[in-house]
Amino acid sequence: MKALEGIRILDLSRVLAGPYCTMVLGDLGAEIIKIEQPGIGDDSREYGPFIGKESAYFMSLNRGKKSITLNLKDEADRHIFMDLVKESDVVIENYRPGTMAKLGFEYEDLKKINSRIIYAAISGFGHSGPYSTRPAYDMIVQAMGGIMSITGEPGQAPVRVGSSIGDVTAGIFGAIGILSAIEARHKTGEGQKVDIAMLDCQVAILENAIARYLLSGEVPQPLGSRHPSIAPFQAFPTKDYYVIMSAGNDALWGKLCKVLGTPELIDDPKYKTNKDRNDNIVELCEIISKISVTKTTAEWMQILEEGGLPVGPINTIDRVVHDEQVNARDMIVEVEHPIAGKLKFAGNPIKLSATPGEVTKPAPILGQHTEHVLKELLGWSDEQVSEYKKTH
Repeated sequence: MKALEGIRILDLSRVLAGPYCTMVLGDLGAEIIKIEQPGIGDDSREYGPFIGKESAYFMSLNRGKKSITLNLKDEADRHIFMDLVKESDVVIENYRPGTMAKLGFEYEDLKKINSRIIYAAISGFGHSGPYSTRPAYDMIVQAMGGIMSITGEPGQAPVRVGSSIGDVTAGIFGAIGILSAIEARHKTGEGQKVDIAMLDCQVAILENAIARYLLSGEVPQPLGSRHPSIAPFQAFPTKDYYVIMSAGNDALWGKLCKVLGTPELIDDPKYKTNKDRNDNIVELCEIISKISVTKTTAEWMQILEEGGLPVGPINTIDRVVHDEQVNARDMIVEVEHPIAGKLKFAGNPIKLSATPGEVTKPAPILGQHTEHVLKELLGWSDEQVSEYKKTH
């Protein structure tokens, strides 16, 4: 048994934020019924890279889901959707606010059909506030949320974070919100609306940048790989690439000095405490860099590990995929797609001891499960399905 077995989610979302959210919940056992536009489907079905005509982008985010096609402007399909709402726990969408209201399917409408329904809406700016109706993309909320202003090298142009964290964090917070609403429903018997804004999520993950600004009045700036509050804690050059060296406290600083062959720096007034090291970070980094370039990354990895220090290489994606720890944790999984064949994707990072999640099924072909859902979930007869197919 999986943790979310028995939870049924109607997924009206597309592209990334919503599909990422339902992918996480699906990996944990929820039944995800992906509702797509007939003949078109999720926009991301047209995003590369492709295996034949199948989008690897789409397949990586929609594994294990069921796909049915409904046109929510068609009267017959609208009734099917309403019948599905009666039999489901959650409806999720990531349209611009107001879109579902125009269709007559906002939360206030759906809770009249099923008072226990949880309605999750993921949008750029949320369902309230002066920006609520604006369209948004990942890079827009990365920019507006401040994270681009602290990413990159000092004095250089702002840099987008390499992963679409505007979408991904909204998907993760969306999953947390849905699970919280399900838990609350155990107590109240009623559903509720979960309103997730991508911009809110970017503000929420700024870590200590907001605290630093509010306390000091100084606007945080990009620092490259350097940590803003802990020193030394960054990437240092090696003979062949870079290595992450970090001393998160004074004890580790002492160990690092001994490993670097500079024990005289341990009690040097300029570097004795974390504050001292931050105050003199430029000079300190120059000292460490002159030492770090004398050995390869692999050599430093061994030396620092043996010295009891946290250390890590900067892995390229090919190295991540083949890393023994990553694979030991089943973070690269393989599924068999009926058209694209065998595919490998990132696995489920949530490890549960009693009700573990797993990735076993591929992403669906557009409309693959329409007949199955109509017959098994709504109880349609073969004749009813046959008549439906004639008009769709």
